[in-house]
Amino acid sequence: MRLKGKVALITGGGSGIGRACALLFAKEGASVVVSDIRPAPAKDTEERIRDDGGDATSTTGDVSITSEVMEMVETTIKTYGKVDVLVNSAGVASRNAAGPNATPEELWDRLIEINLKGTFLVSYHTLPEMEKHGGGSIINLASIIGLVGHSKGFGSAFDPYPASKGGIIQFTRNMAIFCADKNIRVNCICPGYTRTELTKALTDDHEKVSILEQKHPMGRLGEPEDIAYAALYLGSDESSFVTGIPLVVDGGYTAQ
Repeated sequence: MRLKGKVALITGGGSGIGRACALLFAKEGASVVVSDIRPAPAKDTEERIRDDGGDATSTTGDVSITSEVMEMVETTIKTYGKVDVLVNSAGVASRNAAGPNATPEELWDRLIEINLKGTFLVSYHTLPEMEKHGGGSIINLASIIGLVGHSKGFGSAFDPYPASKGGIIQFTRNMAIFCADKNIRVNCICPGYTRTELTKALTDDHEKVSILEQKHPMGRLGEPEDIAYAALYLGSDESSFVTGIPLVVDGGYTAQ
């Protein structure tokens, strides 16, 4: 087992990539704390892990609220005594970050608050616990849209999503430098378009999904498990000399 004896805190663990990471990490021996802003999906992931013979607990919280982030970390420490791996998977897309009547400014603020500030807050409050126990691995979820712009028809000039994910990439690099001597590795994953709840509005549109598939040289979109296996590598000791990287998992999208 590649994560035997490790404790993993996974935000956004109630669905999509976060859930895939939680299920895979548990199969690989980790004790998993599943965090999500929605109680029912978090509990469902916990129960799936337990039904499969794994060890998990769940907690509810908004990653953009300091007190709730602190509670996530406290739950992890109270339950398992440490945290070895953090996966910052909680995030939103411009399609679902705010209500239909939100102004462009309100949309920008909410999306940056969840994607970028949330990644900062959970990392900030987890880091001291990793230091206490001699190290760890922080894995942030960025995106290929943090590396390249949206294609026309899939965003706008003022879409906050690319800025939020680009910010995560640079936050990752900077944090990695300052945490390296603490034996804490900080990396991020840049998925291509992946079939999750966040992309459902796109994947339910047959014309758009066909265009997106053609943009990926491998001819398909990603699945949450494709990203989870990349996170598994970064969370395991196999990547002990890897820090500060954006690991691209995109079926060749950004190689063009």
